[in-house]
Amino acid sequence: MPHRRRQAGFTLVEMLVVLAIMGLVGAVVLARGPSRSAALEMRLASGTVISALRLARTRAIATNQPAQVRFDIARGSLQVGRDAVRSLPAGIAVAVRTAPGQPAQIRFLPDGSSTGGQVVLAGAGQTATIGVDWLTGRVSPGPGPQPRTPAGDGVAQDGPDS
Repeated sequence: MPHRRRQAGFTLVEMLVVLAIMGLVGAVVLARGPSRSAALEMRLASGTVISALRLARTRAIATNQPAQVRFDIARGSLQVGRDAVRSLPAGIAVAVRTAPGQPAQIRFLPDGSSTGGQVVLAGAGQTATIGVDWLTGRVSPGPGPQPRTPAGDGVAQDGPDS
């Protein structure tokens, strides 16, 4: 009687069991959704604002024309010049502190200086402040210098906390 060798490999039943298990694991992962944290959302929003401000300053110097970043407080978005509107992550409120009577924008001049101000982001127990120096136009995380105000009138606030 000849001896039959068993072939190496998987049976159809084994393959179906593995595919069913993979499908269940995939469904559980997708049901949970992406994992996000308030700290990561705040870092994303802060990075978006900082890059927009730095882009406007660079553009003002390079083109020898003023450039501005406008903030839409109600929609939680910003726009550099005529570029596309950039939305901040949902749940992040924005407040812009500038000189009294000024709109919610920061303007950069061709010499690198700016109108100065602060952008305050808040949401989910997290806050971030981005400062813009009026003399140098330097954009930095943290409060930075207060915006210059005519005749020392104080600081105007546009946003949810005003």
